[in-house]
Amino acid sequence: MNERTYDLICLGRLAVDLYAQQPGARLEDAASFAKYLGGSSANAAFGATRLGLRTAMLSRVGDDHMGRFLLETLRREGCDVSQVRVDRARLTALVLLGIKDRDTFPLIFYRENCADMAIGADDIDEAFIASSRALAITGTHFSTPGVHAASSKALACARQHGVRTVLDIDYRPVLWGLTGRGDGETRFIANDGVTAHLQAILSQFDLIVGTEEEFQIAGGSKHLLDALHAVRAVTPATLVIKRGALGCSVIEGAIPADLEQAPTYHGTRVEVLNVLGAGDAFIAGFLYGWLRGESIERSCAYANACGAIVVSRHGCAPAMPSRAELDYFLAHADRLQRPDRDDELAHLHRVSVARPVWNDLHIFAFDHRSQFYDLACACGADESQLPRLKQLLVEAVAKTEHDLGLQQHVGVLIDQRYGQDALNAATGRGWWIGRPMEMPGSLPLEFEHGRSVGSQLQHWPLEHTVKCLVFFDPDDNAESRLEQETQLLTLYGAVKQSGHELLLEVIPPARSTTGTPGEGERVLRAMKRIYNLGIRPEWWKLKPLPAQEWAAVDALIAERDPYCRGVVLLGLNASFEELAEGFAAAAHSSSCRGFAVGRSLFVEPASTWLRGEIDDATLVARAAQQFAELAGLWQRARNGQPRKSTGVAA
Repeated sequence: MNERTYDLICLGRLAVDLYAQQPGARLEDAASFAKYLGGSSANAAFGATRLGLRTAMLSRVGDDHMGRFLLETLRREGCDVSQVRVDRARLTALVLLGIKDRDTFPLIFYRENCADMAIGADDIDEAFIASSRALAITGTHFSTPGVHAASSKALACARQHGVRTVLDIDYRPVLWGLTGRGDGETRFIANDGVTAHLQAILSQFDLIVGTEEEFQIAGGSKHLLDALHAVRAVTPATLVIKRGALGCSVIEGAIPADLEQAPTYHGTRVEVLNVLGAGDAFIAGFLYGWLRGESIERSCAYANACGAIVVSRHGCAPAMPSRAELDYFLAHADRLQRPDRDDELAHLHRVSVARPVWNDLHIFAFDHRSQFYDLACACGADESQLPRLKQLLVEAVAKTEHDLGLQQHVGVLIDQRYGQDALNAATGRGWWIGRPMEMPGSLPLEFEHGRSVGSQLQHWPLEHTVKCLVFFDPDDNAESRLEQETQLLTLYGAVKQSGHELLLEVIPPARSTTGTPGEGERVLRAMKRIYNLGIRPEWWKLKPLPAQEWAAVDALIAERDPYCRGVVLLGLNASFEELAEGFAAAAHSSSCRGFAVGRSLFVEPASTWLRGEIDDATLVARAAQQFAELAGLWQRARNGQPRKSTGVAA
């Protein structure tokens, strides 16, 4: 087989990590936890995928919410999970982890009869193993008869079909039954039984990776060189010894008289936050180079850099770097002793990893608050009807999505004040979802729930994009502009910390003075000023611009932030005819991704419903019809087709 489907299959632990969010606290005192993908094999698969390898996971998860979370996380990153079985008799494994200090990382494994340790020989598909260039297994998956049988069968298939084999020793005494169940922190206990068990399998591997302590258990000696000689006696494999801050040493032939005589590749010394997961990042980086035919030296450079980046971050899998981050780190390693404080590296980690693709968005915006209140008053309706109205608009979006086949192309903008139930109904459908942060109409900018933006975002699902409408005038007096800029910087700092994407809706305040620059030119300069502040939002929301002005917007975004998701067009209650003209002007823009229109769609059906003239079903049908008509206008503009008369009142 010349061309294999996968570069790497990882067999082993697949679990959920629950990380304490208060570094410095005992695990007993942790107040909250962040949920991440975990398990050494899964972390390595995730990290290798993020770097660009074609990777697959081979394991089991429970038929539960946590198992589905793990599968969705791996799929989203691009890792194949077709051979991850769903075990209906067992639960997905959990791990509780803490960060007490640089040397103390308490953890508790909840792995009693868990799904990933129930993988058996029947789960191993020979053709699947043969479809990969390499198979990586962790030592834990030789620790019980069942997983030993599964791993041994996978190894036999790999060797039969010329698949390179990799062992991450990954020694955890608690998983071999050598400590109390609550002692997951202990990293080394000498044990002749474990040594004999490992030495019985070492000959089947082409590459063996481990820390100094892990090679000591594999070789059965507390003296590292003696242990390495014992390992070499049973295997000709390449040995990669992880040495922490010293980097790593690689032995491809005879064991030297002194480890310092072995080729040793030093990395960058960085300040450590969390060593957990650094080894998984290391092997992901090494395999990235090794499987692409790069030199051992270059593979070790990748490995050391990945490990250094991850030890500076919270968590394991989500801390793994992308190739863009890796390249940046290697190019600037001499000054990155605190990777966690480098703005560019943090930005790359935010934007260069796998994200849902939104290149053609049809967003129904009904995040308006004051406008809905005024509409209810004008129609003689009670304000209490507005939450129900917004839930019905969610149904209208769902109907349009279904009727037009717009899956992965629809979105909503919904507020929390009147739309919390609507937000709950929209979340989890695979839609683009935005929700406003600004106080309606505020100038200077104020946030709806006060200045403590970060505390608010703790309660927002990560799939929600933070939307902020700001009346921003680049020519305003210094005091007024400083207030706006300070608020924007506060918001940007909060979303960087929380991980939410940011959409900035920039509208220059109206002017009555003649002879001043045009609105499009002011919008462009406002965007430049925001970029100059160091703010790089994922999304911009702009009024339709003349065709000739889109080139300048496209050029600015390409220059300042090539990872920007793009622009969506706002409506401001414009007629469909006016919106169609704006769509046509933006048709050839490289940055315009769609529209986010509201009042042009909902005012007529919502008013009629609020007056009690139509029922719920008719409201849904009319709002869906409006949305579908606008979607048609957008698609025709994108396809270069002439506008058609809609016959629908805006």
